[in-house]
Amino acid sequence: MSAAKGLLSLQEEDLTKIIVASAHLGSQNLDYQMEQYIFKRKSDGVSLFNIGKMWDKLVLAARAIATIENPADVCIISARQVSQRGVLKYARYTGGTPIAGRFTPGSLTNQIQSAFKEPRLIIVTDPVADHQPITEASYVNIPVIAFANSDNPVRNIDIVIPCNNRGKNSIGLMLWFLAREVLRIRGTLPRTEQWEVMPDLFFYRDIEEAAKEEQVVAAEPTEQFQEPVQGDGEWDQSGTTIGQNVNLQSGFVANEEWNPTDENWTKAPAPGESWANQAAPGSWGAV
Repeated sequence: MSAAKGLLSLQEEDLTKIIVASAHLGSQNLDYQMEQYIFKRKSDGVSLFNIGKMWDKLVLAARAIATIENPADVCIISARQVSQRGVLKYARYTGGTPIAGRFTPGSLTNQIQSAFKEPRLIIVTDPVADHQPITEASYVNIPVIAFANSDNPVRNIDIVIPCNNRGKNSIGLMLWFLAREVLRIRGTLPRTEQWEVMPDLFFYRDIEEAAKEEQVVAAEPTEQFQEPVQGDGEWDQSGTTIGQNVNLQSGFVANEEWNPTDENWTKAPAPGESWANQAAPGSWGAV
């Protein structure tokens, strides 16, 4: 085994990720061109991919992508919803051009369209759902890299990456592997360091499920601070206990009225006497 092969070989932790995400499981149907990537079939007819060949084709695809000088000339396409988030994340970290959603016919062949593109290489996540860009790429001689399942046709595809492209975890993990290998081959990410981006960011998340999770988190009761209960006689250090009647000393008797009867504040002045003519004692206007 050469040194280059040793650096690009499959690591044990990557193998664990592939098995946990079920990226090595195919379908019960088998295309004759995909038979070379099958290791064996289970008792229920599900095909098992050869993980060694799967990893070799992924590294080959990463090497082909890394040869493109301008990263924006690599166009990654996905019409299926489960892989659209992974496509957008891949384009973000590698600098590619994403097309997530419906592919407009003629985007690679009709120069009059506003969405016309001239990429040097395209990546598709499903040869069946993305058959239109594959067909147009064959007309203009653009190489194609595709993630293909065991029952997908691989006509007009240059590099096939065999994997489970229908599971949200598996296709997200394969896009994460491809992005990481491209960055490592370009020299942006050293092989001795772990990539800080987690594979979970490439996984599809249902909007309804995410909303339900937020509702569950919001419905959980939060712990509130409660003051400790104190015994009788501890609230007032002066000897007053809780519930004791406290006599408040005020400037008037309890039965005293605010407007006493012996003095009327609103009575009129005596005849010939005006309030304006009276000067208060010590007033500046006193003569």
